[in-house]
Amino acid sequence: MANASAKLIQSLIGSNKVAVFSKSYCPYCKLAKNVLNQAGASGKAVIELDERDDGHLIQNELTVLTGESTVPQVFINKEFVGGGTEVEKLHETGKLQKLLSNL
Repeated sequence: MANASAKLIQSLIGSNKVAVFSKSYCPYCKLAKNVLNQAGASGKAVIELDERDDGHLIQNELTVLTGESTVPQVFINKEFVGGGTEVEKLHETGKLQKLLSNL
């Protein structure tokens, strides 16, 4: 049976077109959120891990799920697409808009 953090992650990824696991003070997280906003990403869930008592547990589960230990971790259409610089590159190449248009 999956733990509460894993269930929360799967629920957020599964029920939102875009899910962003972030920390409020992180510059790469701000970059990812700004790029997604510029690209018109609607229906997105943003989870600020530093504002939650269980944030460290969620981040540990994300590391198991994606192999990445840093934030942000961005999921589009239930797929992990990377962090801030990856989202920015997707936007610059036009691939982000294609991913978002498939929502």
